[in-house]
Amino acid sequence: MKRAVITIAATVAGTAGVLAYNPAAQTAVDAATGTTGRPGGQTAAPQPGAASSGSSGSGSSGSGSSSGSSASGGVVTGDAFATRWGDVQVQVTFDGTKITGVSAVQLPNSDGHSMMLAQLAQQTLSQEVIQAQSANVDMVSGATFTSQAYLQSVQSALDSHKG
Repeated sequence: MKRAVITIAATVAGTAGVLAYNPAAQTAVDAATGTTGRPGGQTAAPQPGAASSGSSGSGSSGSGSSSGSSASGGVVTGDAFATRWGDVQVQVTFDGTKITGVSAVQLPNSDGHSMMLAQLAQQTLSQEVIQAQSANVDMVSGATFTSQAYLQSVQSALDSHKG
């Protein structure tokens, strides 16, 4: 009888612990600190045009345009890519062939949580793209779909800039 009581108490405590766990809180911390979802620096950048698994409505919306896309520099706007939380589109600024800036034209805005994660992911991804001089960077943990769409938009801008 004592074992049954202990087993039931342990089960209740374990269930309460699982139900109390809030992964969104850790995601916000990861995004704010720049921690990415891939240990050991593994690259997780999507291939251009590849559909994201588990995402409804992903893919290009075909609204990309470019300005100043010569090899001498300028600003190039990447294609917009849809996520289930909203579209993602970026502008990449070049000095010659060097990436000097990446800014969001559109980010998910379906709710406050999505907006917060998208802003934090954008800050991290922008820095990573400038440092790597490529869209081949790690995605932000907790903002996987936004990261994937962001990097696809960056890649489309890079492809447009190269001519």
